[in-house]
Amino acid sequence: MIGKPLVGINADFRSAQGNQPSFSVVTAGYFDSISRAGGVPIIVPPLQDDSDIVNLLNKLDGFVMIGGADLDPRRDGFMLHPSIRPMDARRESFDRRLMQGIVDTRTPVFGIGVGMQLLNVSMGGNLFLHIPEDLPNAIPHKDPQDPGHRHSLDVVPGSLMERVYGDGEIRVSSRHHMALDEVADGFNVTARCPDGVVEAIESDMADWFAIGTQFHPENEAASALDVRVFEEFLDGIRQNAAPMLRVVA
Repeated sequence: MIGKPLVGINADFRSAQGNQPSFSVVTAGYFDSISRAGGVPIIVPPLQDDSDIVNLLNKLDGFVMIGGADLDPRRDGFMLHPSIRPMDARRESFDRRLMQGIVDTRTPVFGIGVGMQLLNVSMGGNLFLHIPEDLPNAIPHKDPQDPGHRHSLDVVPGSLMERVYGDGEIRVSSRHHMALDEVADGFNVTARCPDGVVEAIESDMADWFAIGTQFHPENEAASALDVRVFEEFLDGIRQNAAPMLRVVA
C-alpha cells in the first residue's frame, strides 16, 4: 500500500417514487470520519454485476459497511416481524453480495449498525429481531424522538474497543431495535451495553481484519473519541495489508 488507504463505502438506495427518480445517498459522517482518520473514502452504489464487485474489492484497501434500515429476516430463514422496516430490496441484494465478496477476498471490513448485523449473519450468526420482545429487560436502544440517543458501553480488556475508549464512563450513539443473538464463529464480542446487548465484535481470524459496532461512531452526536474507531480501522488496514492480489473467481 502506498499513500492513504482507499476505503469503500456502500451507499443507501431509494427507489423511484412519483416524480422522484431513484437515487443513492450516504450521510456525511461516514466519509468525513474516514477522511479525518487518514483514508480516502470511495462511495460505491449498488452494483448489478458480481464481477464488478470482485474488481472493485481488488482495488480497495478496506470497506466500511454503513448502517441503515433493517435486513429482511426471510432471506435468512426467519419470519418477518411486524417491527421490521426493510431497506430497499436493491440495496439489500447488493449489500449481501458485496459482503460475501468481502468475506471471500478477506478484505478488511468495518460494519456499522446493520453493517455489523450483515457481517454476523454472512458468517453464520443470527439476530434478535426486536429487542423489546426478545430481551424485555434491556434498556432502550433507540429513541425515535432523539437521533442522538446514547447509552453506556462496557468494553473487553485487550480489545480494539479498549484501545479506543480506555477506562472510565463510555457513552455511544445508539439507534437500533435489532441486535446480534448468536455471534458467528471466528468473532469475539468486545463491547456490550450494560444490559448485555452486543455492541461490538472483532475477528479472531489470523487472515482477516474485520470489526463491527452496533453503535454509530460516525453519528453527529458521537464524541471526538468515537473517531478513534475509524483511526484503529485504518491502522488495522495498514498493518494487515497483504502483498498479494485478493481476486476470488
